[in-house]
Amino acid sequence: MRIISGSLKGRVVKGYNIEGTRPTMDRVKESLFATIQNKIKNSIVLDLFAGSGNLGIEAISNGAGYCYFNDINKECIKIIKENINNFAIADKSFVINKDWNSCLLFLANNNVKLDIIFLDPPYKMDCLNDVINNILEYDLLNDYGLIICEVSNNYLEDYPTLKQIKNKNYGDKSVIILMKSV
Repeated sequence: MRIISGSLKGRVVKGYNIEGTRPTMDRVKESLFATIQNKIKNSIVLDLFAGSGNLGIEAISNGAGYCYFNDINKECIKIIKENINNFAIADKSFVINKDWNSCLLFLANNNVKLDIIFLDPPYKMDCLNDVINNILEYDLLNDYGLIICEVSNNYLEDYPTLKQIKNKNYGDKSVIILMKSV
């Protein structure tokens, strides 16, 4: 797994083989970041089901100002910290080891507002709609902020304050991008 663009382009991300994770394929990541490139500079990002930290690190490589990395798996947390240290991006990173809802509550209680949220939960969790509902309830997303979902099916509820700006299939998965409208 490599960083595909930006200041860290070509660098290897450790952790592609952590049990229970599914790294985002390079062609999916490339398409995704091409779509959001104008929203990344100086953004505040959350990689909620971070795994190796691949998506958050790619965002930092492309100019994100700061990224919160969260995963409940302690092995993932260890790998994320290794990757952050190897890429010398500790000043732009904060690592959280909580379940998804505890992480969202932590951010809300600390008045964190986000510009981009990556949601790539394990498919078996089937929690995407609950996660999005809580993001909206806790008011974590800035106006015109993005929620980027990687899913195995296209089922997402309708959210009155979110507009779908992309839905693209890549084999057995889809990437859906939602933007907070005002």
